[in-house]
Amino acid sequence: MPLIRIWVYDGILASGVAGIVDVFTAANSVTARRPRRRSDMPSQLRWRVESLNGRPVQTASGQVIGVDGPIGARSSADAVVIPGPFVGDIERFFARLDTVEPLLAALRRQHERGTLLASYCTGSFILAEAGLLDGRVATTHWAKGRTFAMRYPAVDLRVAEILTEQNRIVCSGAVTTSLNLALRLVEKFAGADVAAETGKLMLIDSNRISQASYVSRTSDTQHSDALVARAQSLMEKSLQRGFSLARLARDLSVSERTLNRRFKLAVGEAPLQYLQALRVDVAKRLIETTRLKLDAVSGRVGYNDLSTFPSSVQARNRAFAPRIPASVRAQGPR
Repeated sequence: MPLIRIWVYDGILASGVAGIVDVFTAANSVTARRPRRRSDMPSQLRWRVESLNGRPVQTASGQVIGVDGPIGARSSADAVVIPGPFVGDIERFFARLDTVEPLLAALRRQHERGTLLASYCTGSFILAEAGLLDGRVATTHWAKGRTFAMRYPAVDLRVAEILTEQNRIVCSGAVTTSLNLALRLVEKFAGADVAAETGKLMLIDSNRISQASYVSRTSDTQHSDALVARAQSLMEKSLQRGFSLARLARDLSVSERTLNRRFKLAVGEAPLQYLQALRVDVAKRLIETTRLKLDAVSGRVGYNDLSTFPSSVQARNRAFAPRIPASVRAQGPR
């Protein structure tokens, strides 16, 4: 019977633990219903929720999670799941040395023993801080991608992906992808058939492969350059008209070279790249919050040719279109 340890600590999200346990519970239910006629039938999963001191932990919402015992770096396990901390400033989390250092040491020890490690969202930072992701692929929450890439340049970060796996380490995106992460563990330890049936039973979308349609330009782009902030504001107000770096620089009373250099330093990309991503972000918000048809959305953000509209926006449109009757959507915004 495979054993999966879930290592918890103060400040995590309750759903990131309860959701994983619920997936394992459902998988065992699926397995139990299957006739046992073969010797290779999948085993029931076992799990333990553990904390550093063996005492309950308090989640970010104030809920208390009970545990089954203390974390043991040398304890045997088939997999260890480390939830991500729910924090706005990851530096503050890593300042909690009494929590972080024992976790890092225990994770290194488990990986050396051949244990599979899994985490989601900001939990990828913990794995990277332990040095376990250097030279390996990983993902994290899309809004933390830039921070992660700057802090861990040796990691092959693929922030658009929902799930990554290499060398017995599995990472996934935001907290809801912890369900996808749990399904991957079910697949590994109980089989693909059990995982597929569990996913259907719990309505878990296992077809999600990208975070791209969720990305917002308003997140993880904080900076202190007032000139660039003014440029960003002007760009958002003039999405429908064609972009001209010369015109934008003239409006801001600076040279194109200065604007381009300041923009790259503050935002991490050139103005044109930023504008294209901004158009995609605004288009997705329009799809989610208005009744505009796709061609109208396209025109609002400066894409006059619908065939050139990015695939992530078209995917978002397909996801939201069924929620509003076509006859109503055709009327446009109220």
